[in-house]
Amino acid sequence: MNVGLIAHDSKKKLMQNFCIAYQGILRKHELYATGTTGRLIEEVANVSIHKFLAGNLGGAQQMGAEIENNNIDLVIFLRDPETLRSHEPDFGKLMKLCDVHNIPLATNLATAELLIKSLDRGDLEWREMYR
Repeated sequence: MNVGLIAHDSKKKLMQNFCIAYQGILRKHELYATGTTGRLIEEVANVSIHKFLAGNLGGAQQMGAEIENNNIDLVIFLRDPETLRSHEPDFGKLMKLCDVHNIPLATNLATAELLIKSLDRGDLEWREMYR
């Protein structure tokens, strides 16, 4: 499965910790991330990640294009709903694409843990039918 990983600046440390905790599961899958998030995850979690540009430099749009082309099966987007920053791209479009293309999306740690455990159990194998 192809897993997209994105985190707002204030959630990047949380994403690193999540990926450390679940690196055994994540290593079994193809990982994609926006540039800075991907680099930070690789530094601590010992996993290989295809890195797009940084989110504010077009990485969010690159991830969106992969979703539109049905190349991403699951997205974990740890977002900060309290803080809107002008330098961060509009990730609302990315979330909309997940809804349109029926891609499971976690936007907080609780849902991310549920989805990663479901991925490990094989509960998301139905995504194979979409390809």
